[in-house]
Amino acid sequence: MKIVKSTLVSAVTVAALGLSAQASAGTTLDAVVKKGFVQCGVSDGLPGFSYTDARGNFLGIDVDVCRGVAAALFGDASKVRFTPLTAKERFTALQSGEVDILSRNTTWTSSRDAGMGLNFTGVTYYDGQGFLVSKKLGVTSAKQLDGAAVCIQAGTTTELNLSDYFRANGMKYTPITYDKSDETVKALEAGRCDVLTSDQSQLYAQRIKLADPEAYIVLPEVISKEPLGPVVRQGDDEWFNIVRWTLFALVNAEELGITSANVENLARSSQNPDVRRMLGAEGEYGKDLRLPRDWAVKLVKQVGNYGEMFERNVGMGSELKIQRGLNALWNAGGLQYAPPIR
Repeated sequence: MKIVKSTLVSAVTVAALGLSAQASAGTTLDAVVKKGFVQCGVSDGLPGFSYTDARGNFLGIDVDVCRGVAAALFGDASKVRFTPLTAKERFTALQSGEVDILSRNTTWTSSRDAGMGLNFTGVTYYDGQGFLVSKKLGVTSAKQLDGAAVCIQAGTTTELNLSDYFRANGMKYTPITYDKSDETVKALEAGRCDVLTSDQSQLYAQRIKLADPEAYIVLPEVISKEPLGPVVRQGDDEWFNIVRWTLFALVNAEELGITSANVENLARSSQNPDVRRMLGAEGEYGKDLRLPRDWAVKLVKQVGNYGEMFERNVGMGSELKIQRGLNALWNAGGLQYAPPIR
């Protein structure tokens, strides 16, 4: 898979583009089909979500979402290229058309959804902001952090959440801001700050990068709602629908017991109406999305269902070993729920 370095236009240029940038959004699907691959904006290095292995292959739950879109559209999950982006760069890259999808542990908020010309297509991972500290600090609760120096990644929702939390609890802090997530964890390890704050998933991912992960703990408080999901430009309903229903299909597949191992057999032999509709054995639901009849078969065969994707990247089958929690299916005590394909 090819790495494409960011060649971002400036935020001023994007603002100057105005309506012309929005007008061009409607051609995304045709442009993607013409070039033969999906350009996906991902993190600049976050284990479990988007990172590269020793061979330079991109891995992670956010990466798999983009691979899933490629599988649904082209029948080939490898037809995707990745652009690593910092938190500051990510929205400009999407607005300018440098990437087709932003799948980069990005929180869905009203201002981002309505005020930036963007649309969130769903929630890949339900998260919340927390705190990572050295055990040497001797604290067991965020309420004990009055006067702390706090490492933060610039351009994220964590800055306002942190300010709100400390103000609401009558505490003071000194913010120490870095552009990249790796810089924040290095600063914590070097003692330049007392605590690192970010989404809890990111804290677990960053902790395994430390020389001695067991010397650090994630405090129990979760101070915000951070629904993370894929983002596309506004004004392109066809492309929005493909990205959205790719994610929905991953969730529905888990609920229906469709896995990468059995999907082809179920496509031939299942008598379950929901399975048959989803896998193209009944109806023409792919046609509505401008996708092949067997798009969901290709998707699940090559990427797996949502549960498979979760477990290998961030769950108990990964280094992070994060419990499903809120990300369990709705009928297993979690929030993951997808509309049916019918």
